[in-house]
Amino acid sequence: KKVLILGSGGLQIGQAGEFDYSGSQAIKALKEEGCETILINPNIATVQTARGVADKVYFLPVTKHFIEQIIDKERPDGICLQFGGQTALNCGLELDETGVLAQYGVKVLGTSTDTIRAAEDRDIFKVKLEEIGERMAPSIACNTLEEAKAAALSIGYPVICRAAFALGGLGSGFADFDHELERIVEMALASSPQVLIEKSIKGWKEAEYEVVRDAYDNCVTVCNMENFDPMGIHTGESIVIAPSQTLSNDEYHMLRTAAVKVIRHLGIIGECNIQYALDKDSQDYCIIEVNPRLSRSSALASKATGYPLAAVAAKLALGIELDKIPNAVTKVTSAAFEPSLDYCVVKYPRWDLSKFSRVEKQLGPQMRSVGEVMSIARDFTEGLQKAMRMVDSSWKGFQPMGKWTDEEREIELRAPTPMRIYALADAFYNAGYSVDRVHEITKIDRWFLSKLEFIAVLSNDLNSYNIQTLPRVLLVNAKKAGFSDLQIAERIQADELSVRQLRKEQGIFPVVKQIDTLAAEFPAQTNYLYMTYNGAEHDVIFDDFGTLVVGCGTYRIGSPPGVGYSPG
Repeated sequence: KKVLILGSGGLQIGQAGEFDYSGSQAIKALKEEGCETILINPNIATVQTARGVADKVYFLPVTKHFIEQIIDKERPDGICLQFGGQTALNCGLELDETGVLAQYGVKVLGTSTDTIRAAEDRDIFKVKLEEIGERMAPSIACNTLEEAKAAALSIGYPVICRAAFALGGLGSGFADFDHELERIVEMALASSPQVLIEKSIKGWKEAEYEVVRDAYDNCVTVCNMENFDPMGIHTGESIVIAPSQTLSNDEYHMLRTAAVKVIRHLGIIGECNIQYALDKDSQDYCIIEVNPRLSRSSALASKATGYPLAAVAAKLALGIELDKIPNAVTKVTSAAFEPSLDYCVVKYPRWDLSKFSRVEKQLGPQMRSVGEVMSIARDFTEGLQKAMRMVDSSWKGFQPMGKWTDEEREIELRAPTPMRIYALADAFYNAGYSVDRVHEITKIDRWFLSKLEFIAVLSNDLNSYNIQTLPRVLLVNAKKAGFSDLQIAERIQADELSVRQLRKEQGIFPVVKQIDTLAAEFPAQTNYLYMTYNGAEHDVIFDDFGTLVVGCGTYRIGSPPGVGYSPG
């Protein structure tokens, strides 16, 4: 009845406020079940360390040395490792390997240390997948530079080097030659005891599933997502869309079946994330990795679906059956369901690379974004433009920014930086690129590119009118595609207030929709709301007047979770 929860420590790229969210939800769920909660986390700018959340809070480093002292003093019955990111996992493995947990009789709640080790150690993970006929890309786990060079020679260039037990793709990179591999491996081994040399599958589609399993082998996939970018760019650096928009029914269920199969074989208890690379031409796929814990994607999946992954995972760790946990959205069904979304969620990352001199700006397998936003819409075009304006108030949406020469545009599309979205806009708005041409350069799915092209075409159509001649149907279509009043005003040589007045006169208003994970099969009771022009009526009635709290937006350097803690 006394549980020790490991936090994620100080913020770092790849491990930010998502783990404050998951940890605080887990603590709340554990207390609901009558557990005394003890938290270790030195990060003061978090909700989970606030007064009244955990029963006891130790502001100490999340390291074996300090945790062992706390275990000796508090004598907890169990310990939770899956709510503190990679820091908590690595620390838990060290506590297990050194015999500390066994010495004090502390049980690891949820996913066992053996399962965590199997998912994190690339050699063991490969063997586990082979046992059930699943596959990774051809790969060899290595512990030295010499082994890595021999592995690359055996597999054949190009290869990708992945660091084991690492966070945010730290130490990862693509290599076409020996000298490139040497630089990447030396950097990876400086932060990890093991690297995986893997055949490059750059250009394949990347997708992921959030999976929940209880101790009785009940298993559901809560959310599936896909990256706008192909393999080769870290998920944290990519635009992410949920649910997937370009997977066929066969592809979706093929990957879902594999996810359930892998998670059951590994023995995950609680929540995990499985990532795939998919070749759309052949339907061949490879499993990239399994995160045996709550991840950055888990926070996105929780907010996108309304399914409280961290709270459910905490209760599953206590041995509660999945169908005994109530569904937080409907209040009448159980958590043993797979959400069905009738809306589209777009996650857009934010970078602050401009604050540093001589920094490498090219996007790749290492994560360097410092924050992200989530927009909710009924259509990808609407969601993307909303997300772009959320990331930076100076961004107006998907439209060109700055001047691009043919050479600059081509370089940006082939070797993307955070400004790549504007190179895409320039390609469609000004340079007359076709969807096929952009696809050949970037390997971005043609479906996404066709949507971007549609925005450009709609923009050009708006340019043909003024405030007096603008057809109502075109104004409606522009709003449904995510154009702001300001964007429309710029295209018809008018001011923003005039467009807003015209829109209101013509009865064009957004509606408020409610996140509904069962696509209206059961009434929803969630407080997650969004606004869209792709709807006919409000889902909620506004008959009371509360207080509006304005948040700080996405994390950025100078505006981290400390500001998010204040409204809490």
